[in-house]
Amino acid sequence: MLGSLASGTTVVTGFLQGEDTISTLNAFRAMGVEAREDAGKLIIRGRGLFGLQEPDDVLDCGNSGTSMRLMAGILAGQRFFSVVTGDRYLRNRPMGRVIDPLAKMGARILGRAGGTKAPLAVQGQELQGISYLSPVASAQVKSSLLLAGLYAGGETEVIEPSLSRDHTERMFRYFGADIEPRANGARIRGGRELAGREVTVPADISSAAFFIVAALLVPGSELLITGVGVNPTRTGILDILLQMGASIELMNEREVSGEPVADLLVRSSLLRGIEIGGDLVPRAIDEFPVLCVAAACAEGTTILRDAGELRVKETDRIAAMAANLAKAGVTVLETEDGMEITGTDTLQGCVVDSFGDHRIAMSMLIAGLVASGETTVTDIDCIATSFPTFFELLEKVCMR
Repeated sequence: MLGSLASGTTVVTGFLQGEDTISTLNAFRAMGVEAREDAGKLIIRGRGLFGLQEPDDVLDCGNSGTSMRLMAGILAGQRFFSVVTGDRYLRNRPMGRVIDPLAKMGARILGRAGGTKAPLAVQGQELQGISYLSPVASAQVKSSLLLAGLYAGGETEVIEPSLSRDHTERMFRYFGADIEPRANGARIRGGRELAGREVTVPADISSAAFFIVAALLVPGSELLITGVGVNPTRTGILDILLQMGASIELMNEREVSGEPVADLLVRSSLLRGIEIGGDLVPRAIDEFPVLCVAAACAEGTTILRDAGELRVKETDRIAAMAANLAKAGVTVLETEDGMEITGTDTLQGCVVDSFGDHRIAMSMLIAGLVASGETTVTDIDCIATSFPTFFELLEKVCMR
């Protein structure tokens, strides 16, 4: 996104060939951005802040809520009309959390269900910066408003109840935006042009999480995962697992394109149940499905609270994991903003549903590694949205 809005050329190494990122790339191509692959790199010729063109068709975000919410912020400040939609799962996800604050900036966005669901029709407008106190710690909300802030007059400030992941702020600084981090948020001044850069994308800790938990749970395992992004706003999963007794060692720590990176050495461990809540939750929000699997195999009870955000992801992840773990013989008590999971010595093989959610699907496949008998996960095509090489890598590490 920032490469498309920048002046000059951006070269991306480590671009994920997942359905979500491809959907985003195709949307910007439809707005006149030239992007091509060459020798494993993605080369983007940016068009500048106001160089995007009105698309002649609907922009399809596929299953990517991140794409739709962030693009809403960009499209709100353009000088043209656009429509964005997605698959049947994305069309049922709530968009009001970004549409409402964007409207306060002057955006004109219409949608189904009173403007809260896609498809979204966006008539670009002149925007004005605001100071927004977000009721939730959400990197998608924050990023959408900061992107709109590029086009807004004055300053745009987002304040969160606790700091969500800050990849957007770091990338803004790297591309030359006038942005200032705050204790619980960020402030950006609009109007400054961005400059194309060379970007190396670290390995995603959310994807690494499935292999981290697998190595912890399968007896006798030792796994080295290289080049993983260890941004402190994303390492909640490591902090949680370490509290549970995990053996995880960070090695070769360094910085790449403004992001901290390390190699992770993971060894099988006996885990114990803990309480998880507060500021730790937004730092591990995407990893909770596989953390639930870790909790299901831990000694004692794990209590998760303050995680109501999980109910509005690709699916209701609290309900989905509670239902699937119960089928595997785990005692689970579902609460309004979390769950209580009592660990068991032996998961039972069973048939479970992904609910069209890539993280639910991969989490239950990891559970199947340590379950007795056969585990079947239905509707697994969704895995390709974020991790198209998941099965290839899983087979590789399981055969060693």
